Amino acid sequence: MLRRATRLDSLTPVPGPKRRNPWTSTGEVLIWVLFAALLFPAGFAGWAVGHYTSLGGSKSSVRTVTVAGGSSTSSTPSTTSTSATTTSSSGGGGGDATAGKAVFASNGCATCHTFQPAGSTGTLGPNLDTAPKSDAKADKNMALAAFVKESIVNPDAYIAKGFNKGLMPKTFGSSIKGADLNDLVAFILSGAKS
Repeated sequence: MLRRATRLDSLTPVPGPKRRNPWTSTGEVLIWVLFAALLFPAGFAGWAVGHYTSLGGSKSSVRTVTVAGGSSTSSTPSTTSTSATTTSSSGGGGGDATAGKAVFASNGCATCHTFQPAGSTGTLGPNLDTAPKSDAKADKNMALAAFVKESIVNPDAYIAKGFNKGLMPKTFGSSIKGADLNDLVAFILSGAKS
């Protein structure tokens, strides 16, 4: 077999490599630099906001009470701010049942518990209209206020008949404190029946 020699001048010329537009390359680099310059500060700001708002700290509450003026010439109500802290060695009495209704609603208690004063019909947890008194008696004849408080703060200390351990969140012990806890206990005690 003989190979034929091909003439170089008979081949079609191959085009050289295309040059990129220098403005396109520069534009891409600037976009990536801008992206990085904005991404890192935004990420840091998000971390900082999340970190500092999750620190918790002490929770205080201020109640504003509006009282109508006592004089017949005054038609403007006056506003007084008060802050009250009540403690009780008996385990949780002394709270404000009216304020406790708001604590009950804001913590989602109505989702799991039936409780007539709150208008709730949840069935995941014990019926708070009847269960607290009988369960307190079954739990070493514990004082009712102390039993209700312990059931909120340490829900697995006593498990009501027909319910499972771990059903109620254990976070209420750290999220509901002080006056709010006493108010919630007072609200539950105000509607508990024997």
